[in-house]
Amino acid sequence: MNIKQKLFLCLPFLAAASFISTIGYADSMRKITGLTYWDQGRAYEGYTLFGAQLNNTAYLIDMEGNVVNSWANAGSNPRLLDNGNIMGYGGGGMVEVDWDDNIVWSYTDTREEYRMHHDFVRGFNPKLGEPTTFYLSNRQVTHEECIALGCDPANGPYDGAEIDTVVEVDMNGDIIWEWRFVDHLIQDIDPTKKNYVGAGKTIADYPNRLDANLPGRPIRQDWLHLNAMDYNEELDLVMFDTVQGEVYIVDHGGTFVPGDPEASMALAAGPQGDLLYRFGDPARYEQGDPPYIRDDWTTSRTGHKQIGGIHDIHWIDEGLPGAGNLLMFNNAQYLFESIPQSYIFEVNPYLDANGVDTGEFVNPPDAGYFVWESEDRRNTHKEPKNMSNQIVWMWGAKSGTNFFSHIGSSAQRLPNGNTFMCADTEGQLVEVTPEGDVVWEYINPVGTDGEIKTYMINDGPMQNQVFRAYRYGADHPALAGRNLTAMGPIGTQ
Repeated sequence: MNIKQKLFLCLPFLAAASFISTIGYADSMRKITGLTYWDQGRAYEGYTLFGAQLNNTAYLIDMEGNVVNSWANAGSNPRLLDNGNIMGYGGGGMVEVDWDDNIVWSYTDTREEYRMHHDFVRGFNPKLGEPTTFYLSNRQVTHEECIALGCDPANGPYDGAEIDTVVEVDMNGDIIWEWRFVDHLIQDIDPTKKNYVGAGKTIADYPNRLDANLPGRPIRQDWLHLNAMDYNEELDLVMFDTVQGEVYIVDHGGTFVPGDPEASMALAAGPQGDLLYRFGDPARYEQGDPPYIRDDWTTSRTGHKQIGGIHDIHWIDEGLPGAGNLLMFNNAQYLFESIPQSYIFEVNPYLDANGVDTGEFVNPPDAGYFVWESEDRRNTHKEPKNMSNQIVWMWGAKSGTNFFSHIGSSAQRLPNGNTFMCADTEGQLVEVTPEGDVVWEYINPVGTDGEIKTYMINDGPMQNQVFRAYRYGADHPALAGRNLTAMGPIGTQ
């Protein structure tokens, strides 16, 4: 089955936003909250964890939408750890709480020039033989540093600039590894700087480095806006994405020296720390076409850009269908489609232009593209677009307006082959089969005012947002021996 056949119709209810601020019109558009659909024969049986952004509470619910536990201290973006604890962001840093909501571990980066944000992952460092935690952070850079990095002076001054880093801490909160974008920039502006492309070369010759002078986007505050990450213990690699539309993979194992943070950071800053793989927007390194608008301003094309606004990226775990592939929630902001639409992509980064799994990372432009066309262009207004040959599965609503989230969101592969998704802006949690059929759907009932709603009035997005959500089987280690008695829907406990 080809990709063209794998873009499916999904959500059955209306989700159109009202831009008319009349009370009567807004009140007439309602969405029932809680469990809206469950195909018991095809859905993956388990428990769903999500954080209600507006009251900062994490809920674990059963398949019927009944609460089995909740945590007030788990912060936003919670996920279960194998030890049965919950980890999330809270109080300006990371926090780990036990089943009874007691804080058992916390960490905040107190360095003045660093600002933690968005995502983290608890992993097991095989070289250290201990669990560690990776997180994303913005690091302040001065105007002088930017000029030294070969930034174009014409785009300055670079006051208040920040460039992302990835930090690893041990369970004592000590920083043991750090990877910084500032160490992996390339530029073609100033030949006197050490990161200059060199005679006869261009940015296109350096897919393993990031252009310090991204077209139209000079370095500034929150320059890249990384917002999702993952760690692969078996490969000892770290992966993260930028909201502008790229995914990056870097080597952790080859740049980590146990017991020597300074040596680790020196390796991470050197050639061994250059990008191993990147996916999403080859125009950023001059190996593809950017999106563009036709001369008559009526339609636009996505060029070779694949993703944008992305807020979730991870490896599919071993033992699951698609193991080793990359799964991402492609919010699809900045794709410049006539009608914005979110997609879930599964990507095999090892595929070459012949569809052969090489076992090694293949630069996506080398793997090539095919042209995807909507089967219903009259109603969707979808222009044909270039899709990477490394995309092996994708999902999106046949009516793009029915499943679109410009922010947040997540996707997770389940043991039965289904994919579990969360659309942040509408608080939608959906499970679909490999063929694209919806088999479970739940709408978060926690509103912006903290009240529990039986229905949501459609007076704007993010009224009941859920940043991410996860499904866990009853056999998950974190649930062993736990009291999972149903206590009724949210708000009835």
